[in-house]
Amino acid sequence: MYLLGLGLAFLVMKYLEVGPVAAWSWWVVLAPFGLAVLWWAWADNSGYTKKKAMERENSRRQDRIDRNRENLGTSTKKNRR
Repeated sequence: MYLLGLGLAFLVMKYLEVGPVAAWSWWVVLAPFGLAVLWWAWADNSGYTKKKAMERENSRRQDRIDRNRENLGTSTKKNRR
C-alpha cells in the first residue's frame, strides 16, 4: 500500500508540475505502480498474504477466547488484589 500511495503522490505532483517531480521522467513517476504489482505477485505466490491472514484470524480467535474466559470467571490469569 505504501508503494501505491507513493505512486499516487508522484503522479499528482507530476501532473500539477509541483517540485522536482515535474522534471522527472514518466518512467520514474510510474515505477512505484510497477513495484506494487511485483510486491503483490510475490506476496500471493509465496504464501505471505495467506500467512498474515491466518495470523490475524488466530489472534482474533484467541482474543475472543480470553475475553469469554474472563467474562465467565475462568481466566487462567491470577486475580490481583
